[in-house]
This record gives sequence, C-alpha cells and structure tokens, in this order.
Amino acid sequence: MHGAFADASGWNDVARILQRDGYRVLAPANPLRSVAGDSAYLASILATLSGPIVLVAHSYGGMVITNAAVGNPNVKALVYVAAFAPDQGETLYSLQTKYPGTKLDQTALDQRRYPTPDGTDSIDGYVKPEVFHHVFAGDLPKATTDLMAASQRPGDVHTLQEPSGAPAWRSIPSWYLVARNDNLIPAAAQRFMAHRARARTTEVNASHVAMISQPRVTADLIRKAA
Repeated sequence: MHGAFADASGWNDVARILQRDGYRVLAPANPLRSVAGDSAYLASILATLSGPIVLVAHSYGGMVITNAAVGNPNVKALVYVAAFAPDQGETLYSLQTKYPGTKLDQTALDQRRYPTPDGTDSIDGYVKPEVFHHVFAGDLPKATTDLMAASQRPGDVHTLQEPSGAPAWRSIPSWYLVARNDNLIPAAAQRFMAHRARARTTEVNASHVAMISQPRVTADLIRKAA
C-alpha cells in the first residue's frame, strides 16, 4: 500500500522481483482521503482475497494497513517500509514530529482546495516540486524525482490529525525496514515504532522511498515475512 505523494507504481520493482519468485502481488491504489475511509477501502479489498496475506506498506500506507488488517484472519504478516505503525489514538503528525529531523512541514507543501461529495471543501497537500527531491527521494536521480513530483497524488491534510484505531500489529507479526536517511519520517521515529511493534527490523541506507531505491532489500524482507 503506497502512501501520500506517490502511487502504486512505486512498488513496481519490488513487485517484479516477487512475481519472478512466484508470489502473487496486488498493489492497490490508496484513496488518500481519510484514515477511516482509506482503511475501510483496503479492508474491502482484503475481504475479496483468500489467504494467507502479507500486507506491505510505505509511509502513510502503514497507518492504513495497521487499521485495515484488524479482524482479518487471512493477514499473517505486516511489513512496514519507512512507514507509520501507529498505536491507538496516535496521529501521523504526532509520530512524524516525535523526534527531530523531518523536512516535511507546512513550508514544504502546496495546499489546494477540492470539493468533497457532501458539497463542502477540503484541502489536498502536495510536496512542492522544488523540495521534492530533498524531502522525499534524495537517493534517486533528480530527473526521476522531477517526474515523481509532477505526477504525485496528494493526501488530504486532515489525515495528519486523524487518530488511528486499535493496531493490527498487536496481534499480527510485523517486519520493519528502517530508512536511515529518511527526511520525512526520521529514522529515530521508525526505530521507535518498530521496537514497540516488536517488529523484526532491518536497516538500510536509503531515503524515504526505500522500496524504490533499494528494491532488492525490500523484497528480501517481504520474503522473510512470507
């Protein structure tokens, strides 16, 4: 499950490796509208799949799988790749700022209003193109991150303060890939979440998009979970 400012194509290289090894892979779109809504959407997809399932997430996608997997006996493992692994009541913002080091703040975002189905307005956040490389994917070529910035999918800014529900990692075994050079979720915050979830943890020298810059390491961790 991808996070904000990205789409499912970020998993292409990892998916290619896993498919070559015979694994069935599904990389669904994340609506990026609300924690509750996005989690319900993923839960509905999971309900159509026969087990066993290894759920893998990046960034905000970790918030989604943490909630969506609750109560689904087919989900046998959770894999967090530089991802949020919240406890009940925690928010993205509280975890992102728990330790110093994040470069994603209000000054790094472009905010655009959009209409919601009920007729009111909400606000989407985009990482500004001029800081996208530094904040999001510093170990990828600038030409690549310029394209990623242009095609990024925004996240509703209200998800930053929306509390998480009861976490699936309390009952489902977890794995975590810590990105040491992450400028969005500080590595210290990742280690904190991984330790709390009792996740089997691997560290890699990578930016926030470890699954893109280090696909083989990411795929290896997913294989271990499987």
